[in-house]
Amino acid sequence: MLILSIESSCDETACAVVEMDDDKRIIHSSAVFSQIETHALYGGVVPEIASREHIEKVSSVIHEAFEKSGFEPRDMDAVAVTYSPGLIGSLLVGLSFAKSLALSLDVPLIPVDHIKGHTAAAYLAYPDLEAPFLSLIVSGGHTSIYKVTTPTDFEEIGATRDDAAGEAFDKVGRIMGLPYPGGAAMDKLAHEGKKLKSEGAKFTRRFPSPAINDETLDFSFSGLKTFAVNTIHTERQRLSLEKHEELPFEFRAEIAACFTESVVSGIVSKLEAAIKETGFKTVVLAGGVAANSHLREGISKLAERMGVRLCIPPISLCGDNGAMIGAQGYFEFKKGIRADSSLNAFASEEGALHASKTGSDGIYHV
Repeated sequence: MLILSIESSCDETACAVVEMDDDKRIIHSSAVFSQIETHALYGGVVPEIASREHIEKVSSVIHEAFEKSGFEPRDMDAVAVTYSPGLIGSLLVGLSFAKSLALSLDVPLIPVDHIKGHTAAAYLAYPDLEAPFLSLIVSGGHTSIYKVTTPTDFEEIGATRDDAAGEAFDKVGRIMGLPYPGGAAMDKLAHEGKKLKSEGAKFTRRFPSPAINDETLDFSFSGLKTFAVNTIHTERQRLSLEKHEELPFEFRAEIAACFTESVVSGIVSKLEAAIKETGFKTVVLAGGVAANSHLREGISKLAERMGVRLCIPPISLCGDNGAMIGAQGYFEFKKGIRADSSLNAFASEEGALHASKTGSDGIYHV
């Protein structure tokens, strides 16, 4: 089954052509246009600008995906598209294009949840992966643990109650003056901090854990983020630095290393509890922050210690991409999920669940 898939939930315009069936999971092409350079001017994603960029690029990105794949539009068996969650303006661009394309080609339109899409990236990297398993999604907007009982049935058993890990990384990096995106820069700087510590540097700051100290599997990153931001501002005041002046390298490296260590240890502790609670023997780590080298290392050590299988997509499939939407689209199609022209976009999963239902005709009505 050949699927054209479109992803535009945030600041990447992405499209892919994937081939999926019970024995085949192939990415024939994947095209992504990133808006990093545009939003770097503002230190973060500006929703209105993001949606306008999608409008300008969606046609060319889809054309690129077809060109790379060697297939033509008439070869497609379905069109899959992200409809929730995400920035509403960005989602509407991809969704509108996908609706028109599916109608013109007279093929099914498959609505895909962005979070399920991140998890589905693991199916492409591990062809033998099958549910049930635990899925840990760590991204700019989400930090959640799911019980995945089938490829389409997810139960959230743990989540952040406020900020997501990716948002916290970006915010702290920006306050320290690191280049955008802050999360990627923090990853590199944390390695420098670890190196300084191994060479004898004394790190005296103790950051709070994002793992909520209760019986749940939930997180809270707002307190950790605020602690880091206040620590940075206090140091700038102590050194009497002007706004344009840079903090000492050793201080920045220590903050990056300690902050990262707190994030990773907090996530690992809750994931360990989830593994013990569910008894699942397979864990998927996905989402944009799954590209963080420290998190990958921490989860890998946990999996080895607990004797569970760990599936982490390659870096190219961790960030937003069309291939993961196509993979999840296949499983939704097998379940009988379709959408008609009334399909709408939703900023949150809660909004999508509240407003939509699958009728007896198999159509996803909104």
